[in-house]
Parts: sequence; structure tokens; C-alpha cells
Amino acid sequence: MDKSDAQRIMPDPDPARAVHLPCIVRSAPLAQVTLWSNESMARNIYGLAAAIVTAPIFATTAAAAEIQVAAQGPVVELSVTETVQAEPDVSEITAGVTTMAPTAVEAMRMNAERMNSVVDRLESLGIAERDIQTSGINLSANYDFDQQTQRQVFRGYIASNRVRAKLRDVSRTGPVLDALVAAGANDIGGPSFSIDDDTAAQAQARQAAMQKAQAQAQDYARWAGYTGVRLLQVSENVGSSRPVPFASDEIMVTGSRIKTPVQPGLVGTSVTINVTYEMTR
Repeated sequence: MDKSDAQRIMPDPDPARAVHLPCIVRSAPLAQVTLWSNESMARNIYGLAAAIVTAPIFATTAAAAEIQVAAQGPVVELSVTETVQAEPDVSEITAGVTTMAPTAVEAMRMNAERMNSVVDRLESLGIAERDIQTSGINLSANYDFDQQTQRQVFRGYIASNRVRAKLRDVSRTGPVLDALVAAGANDIGGPSFSIDDDTAAQAQARQAAMQKAQAQAQDYARWAGYTGVRLLQVSENVGSSRPVPFASDEIMVTGSRIKTPVQPGLVGTSVTINVTYEMTR
């Protein structure tokens, strides 16, 4: 055999020129179980089916990021969510001013004057500047529909400005809202409650979810005639649930000295895990 024949038989050592043969993967729908009594036949629990590789695969840099875990036995795929509730330590409110005037300039001037009073009041209440953020400024023409003439009638301009404020003491939420209305705010919203650092709550929910998933996988294995399970894959999603916030489109200032009641309740931190277990003997 000459040198040219050897080059034709030996594989090309350059991965860029290597031939990538296809990999055939068969999977089946979720939550359907099919068992055969004949031991020579396959047992399949449809969830995440094992990959059947029919040809060698040459690893490349792009393919290295995707890891395939092969299973010898049937597998079960589960999604479990656990929620841990705790008292919130942060509340978020919005406060703004809406003004009307015959001209756009006058509407904006009036709005800026009253809005400065609202922001000054927030700062005087000890709200840090980094916890105050403008959430929207709007200016639009105001029209009414005249039923008699069936025409739009121009009434002037409406200007609005709103800020979002974060309160790091939830017990002050009601008094702060009252103080802002007294300072000139006629458009308030919230509060929205949350936990500033929910790392501990996430860890607690994650542990509970994993324990439940492990127990459920063990149950499936036992019912299918297997003795144990082996974890193949896990992923998670983290979320939070909050109480329905108090909201008002408009606050009418009547001079009442009744304080605005605020009940923070509990907020939840949820962790959803998606796990795949192989059934073992």
C-alpha cells in the first residue's frame, strides 16, 4: 500500500474537515406509560427518552456546550414548585400630580411647581434619592364631545408627572401616602410589597422542591418495579408572588384626618425545578 492509499484510509486529523455523522435521537410524549411483561421487550416510561447514538460524533467547540446524559433504564421527568412565604421588608408606591390649564406651557408650569413639592416631601420623609425615580411625564390636549353639535370641543391641556418611591420600612407606607397627598399629589398608586433579599427564602423553597421531586421519582420507580432512581438533569425557575396592591386613580383631598390603612400581609418566593431521573435496580 503506497502513501496515497494510506492517506485515503486514515481519518483526517483536522476536526474542521472531519465528517460529522448524524446522531439519531428518539423521544416520546410525556406522561404516557407503556410496560411489557416479556423481559426481552423494552420497558418505556415516556418522559425524556434515552438518546440512541448510531454513529460516532466528533466533538467540536460549538458542540461541547451541549451535554447529553445517556440513561440505561427508563426515565421520569418531573416539574415541582414550592413556595415559601415571609413578611415583606420593602414597599413601593407611586405618587404624581395631574394638572389642567388652557395652554400647554401653563399646564406644565403648574405641574412642575406642585410636583417639586411632592418630591421635596419625599426627601424630607427620609426617602433616599436613589429610591426615588420618575416613572412617567405626559402632556396631552383635552377634548370633550358636545352632544348637541356632535363635535369635539377643545378644553385645554392636561399635564401629569409621576414618581416611583421605594420605602424600606413597610410600616411607614400609610403615613407616607397621606403626607404626599397633603403635599399636593392627586395621583397615587401601590403599594407593592417585596423582600429586598430573598436568597434565604429561595434556598428553602429549592430544598423543599428537590425533596418532593426525589420522593415522587422514588414512587414512580417503585410502581414500575424498580428499586431506586438516579438524577440525570435539573433546572430551575425562580419567581415571586405578591399581595394584590391597593390602587387609586384619583385621591380627593377632603381634609379628613383619618389615616390610610395598609396591611402588608405575606409575600411568596417560588422555585420551580424541572428534574429528570433514571430508574435503577
